[in-house]
Amino acid sequence: MNESPPTAAPVCYRHPSRETWVRCTRCDRPICPDCMREASVGHQCPECVAEGRKTQRSARTAFGGSVAGRDGLVTKTLIGLNLIAAVIGLALYGIDTLIPQGGLFGRITEWQIAGGVLGPSVLVNTDQGQVVYTGIYDGAYYRLITAMFIHYGIIHLLFNMWALWAVGRSLEAVLGRFRFAALYLLAGIGGNVAAFIIDPNAPTAGASTAIFGLFAAFFVIARRLGGDTRQILVVLVINLVITFTLPGVSWAGHVGGLVTGALVGAVLAYAPRDRRTLVQAVGLGIVLVALIGLTLAKVASVTA
Repeated sequence: MNESPPTAAPVCYRHPSRETWVRCTRCDRPICPDCMREASVGHQCPECVAEGRKTQRSARTAFGGSVAGRDGLVTKTLIGLNLIAAVIGLALYGIDTLIPQGGLFGRITEWQIAGGVLGPSVLVNTDQGQVVYTGIYDGAYYRLITAMFIHYGIIHLLFNMWALWAVGRSLEAVLGRFRFAALYLLAGIGGNVAAFIIDPNAPTAGASTAIFGLFAAFFVIARRLGGDTRQILVVLVINLVITFTLPGVSWAGHVGGLVTGALVGAVLAYAPRDRRTLVQAVGLGIVLVALIGLTLAKVASVTA
């Protein structure tokens, strides 16, 4: 009586020296323990898992953003940039940039003149001689961005960073990283454009233009989601009272940031689901173009 020869044990398709009786549930190839990837049923090989990820739709927030925003990376990065700017100001222009003489908020230093919102160019006498700081009228449009990262002392800086930490993480989680970053930057620019138009001769600086925009967007998005808006309304009212009662505060910058943030928040929150990304991109583009147009119109009205 003839006996059939024993069947050879299968070997892993990635590691031929390893015997295995386990197969990928998707492609049926033999896989060793190092190649096993746990699946809902059985195990899959690395290639099948990678292929499945390509066709799997990534999780999105209610407004189309990536759920990666839940880690608050953009919020932390913005806080870090503001702190770095404070260190740069300290290194270049001294302790007055953090602890101003004559008041916690009231003293304008060379730091604000160098990077804050300012229309005309300014000649400053320093220990190293005369320095000319170019204003927006003469092409220094970067001031509309750099002003968001420059503050009037450490109290001003810490208050704004606390507000950014408190509100920013929630907005970033619901909007996603890119949409939240766009909201912050557009609101900050919008507030700075308003300050430039209303009072171009006074150096304006601070993240509060963007912070007010976050407050407004938080309210709009909370309403869209059917959430409780009473708390953010109280915060808004308190900050508006401070804006119009505390001397030296740029009310135009705060209100400009508030209005811009509300507009951007509405675009992000109410874009139709089937064309959401397109509508959001076009809407934010229109806001940016409008801010550029207002800036150029102001410059033309003075320099023409």
